[in-house]
Amino acid sequence: MAARLVAFAAAGTPIFFMAGNRDFLLGADYARRARLTLLPDPSVVDLYGTPTLLMHGDSLCTEDLAYQRFRAVARRPWVQGGFRALPLALRKAIARRLRTASRQAQGHKPMAAMDVTPAAVEAALETADCARLIHGHTHRPARHALMLRGRACERWVLPDWDARTGWLSCDAAGCALNYLEA
Repeated sequence: MAARLVAFAAAGTPIFFMAGNRDFLLGADYARRARLTLLPDPSVVDLYGTPTLLMHGDSLCTEDLAYQRFRAVARRPWVQGGFRALPLALRKAIARRLRTASRQAQGHKPMAAMDVTPAAVEAALETADCARLIHGHTHRPARHALMLRGRACERWVLPDWDARTGWLSCDAAGCALNYLEA
């Protein structure tokens, strides 16, 4: 994968990467080899004159308390360092177990608990002083319009890479969801 990313970057496309809940262990060494620019979560970027807040989105799911506890522990540098020190086979086995447990837990959680909370979205936009938020994690692709203190704002949710692969494109006219044809 790193070689493919390098080829893409060599063709003239800069690649920016923000870690999510399945790839938060990706480190600076891999980013250097793959020619990725790591973005902190959250990040504010200028997209054609519009300050835009980029987030993975998992921190906005504030009603999913079990996940937020896991996130707080898993993002600690000493936990990540200890995990990286384990043999690869053991790391893969642990990751498979965690993924299975996550899928099982999702079956018992109400959908609302696994989605962003409006208060978290509003707080993030207000803190960043942005009118546009782009995030993933929930993978329910859509554009959501909202009003925040009299200002029109929008929230774009990115699609996942499993059910219907897609991406968000933005230009001076705005943003649009795009999908690969099946």
